[in-house]
Amino acid sequence: MKRENLIENIKSKGSFLCVGLDPDIKKIPEHLLREENPLLAFCKAIVDATAPYCVAFKPNLAFFESMGVEGWLALEDTVRYIKENYPDQFVIADAKRGDIGNTSKLYARGVFEHLQADAVTVAPYMGEDSVTPFLGYPGKWVVLLALTSNKGSHDFQFIQDGEGHRLFENVILASQKWASSDELMYVVGATQGKMFEDIRAVAPDNFLLVPGVGAQGGSLEEVVKYGMTKDCGLLVNSSRGIIYASTGADFAEAAGHEAAKLRDQMAGLLKEYGVID
Repeated sequence: MKRENLIENIKSKGSFLCVGLDPDIKKIPEHLLREENPLLAFCKAIVDATAPYCVAFKPNLAFFESMGVEGWLALEDTVRYIKENYPDQFVIADAKRGDIGNTSKLYARGVFEHLQADAVTVAPYMGEDSVTPFLGYPGKWVVLLALTSNKGSHDFQFIQDGEGHRLFENVILASQKWASSDELMYVVGATQGKMFEDIRAVAPDNFLLVPGVGAQGGSLEEVVKYGMTKDCGLLVNSSRGIIYASTGADFAEAAGHEAAKLRDQMAGLLKEYGVID
């Protein structure tokens, strides 16, 4: 998906919501366990209920891979279901890949050519040759880990070099040389708050994928205040707060309700900041 298409979807829907698909076999409603493929049944219901209110879905591969072959088939079928029924949705494979070049080429082939995802999350620790194999696919994106929302982010990401640049800033500055803002996004956790100002100082035009709103306690208003651009420039992810809003028979309806609430909040913010009329 091209950048202009993503921006158009955000403006037309009044939403920059990304719904995280994290189907845990131990958390999904019990009645789904009678289905032939419980993970697929769960994801399809969540997708149908939330698609009107979001512009992206982010299946987390770990939740599927934990179920072996059955889980991988559920992942493939989930992505295929989204592509066939909601072709305007941006699909992010949350895989956090990152390995030497030859291995990364195969990871890229897997997520882009086989799975047909629009984007993949990539860990930058091994440097340029571990990231560039994911670049160059027309209409595909790399979502590079920059400043994450977990407590351990302070272990490494804030280490300063001799010039006072923190590691996350060096990651962004270096990667800007590898690709343009038409194919490179960054993961920035919502719990980082005012740090979005520092991110925008080094990545003024790139889209940011923002986890941590909802169950992790990040503030949507803060993210928008410090991170929004004239084209929005944000994809804010919510997973548990939406998909596990209910564990009963009404789980899909509850998920749709929570997604609609977030969409309405986002629409108000998009208007407030002049992105939409």
